[in-house]
Amino acid sequence: MRALKLALVQAALVLAALAGPALAQEAEKLPKAGWSFDGPFGAFDRPGMQRGYQVYKDVCSNCHSMKLLYYRDLRGIGLSEEQVKAVAAEAQVPTTDESGQPADRPGLPSDHFKLPFPNDKAGRAANGGALPPDLSLIIKAREDGANYVHDLLNGFEDPPEGFKVPEGQYYNKYFPGHLLAMPPPLHDDQVEYTDGTKATVDQMSRDVVQFLTWAANPEMEQRKRLGIKAVLFLALMTGLTYAVKKKIWKDVH
Repeated sequence: MRALKLALVQAALVLAALAGPALAQEAEKLPKAGWSFDGPFGAFDRPGMQRGYQVYKDVCSNCHSMKLLYYRDLRGIGLSEEQVKAVAAEAQVPTTDESGQPADRPGLPSDHFKLPFPNDKAGRAANGGALPPDLSLIIKAREDGANYVHDLLNGFEDPPEGFKVPEGQYYNKYFPGHLLAMPPPLHDDQVEYTDGTKATVDQMSRDVVQFLTWAANPEMEQRKRLGIKAVLFLALMTGLTYAVKKKIWKDVH
């Protein structure tokens, strides 16, 4: 019996030693960043969305597509018609010339966002076999999407001692398994904001989340306003109904 107890204790110690590294590799819990669009009265930060589009255009669009968006949709982040035309014209959209040969032309507001690669095979070839996900609905495609994207962009750091990172992979403390094929995409002062905002990694990640959340939920503010109106209407009708009921039945004992 004594020998059996000793064997069980030794087995438990071995299991604990093996479980330690596995637990250490679990992704850290994502902190809550807090957003202007949270809650029933939340709304998008227009300047933040415009800065976020600049981050997407200057950084993210080199690898990530947004296939569901048209340039004309940028009116939703506060750009004027002239600004939308200017932004679209910066993109060289593939087309064909009069002889049927491949050519490029300035983009129009009616064009989809320009794709970073001509097809998925080219995207995989340029990224070590991993296809960068489309960002049109990425906020909806991930649990707690806004915080997920924000923290992922801020989670790149040197791995802890003893953690081996294979070639072509990068350590991220918030990503399950900690290994990503995507290198750290953001660096301080990587973009120059036109409004003078300091372009830190945290600021750029917050701004691009504002933009991506709007892209995935462009009707969010309208839904919230409609919901508030519906609640107020129902509250008013409840009060009127109760008042009418009291008046009709006031003489009944």
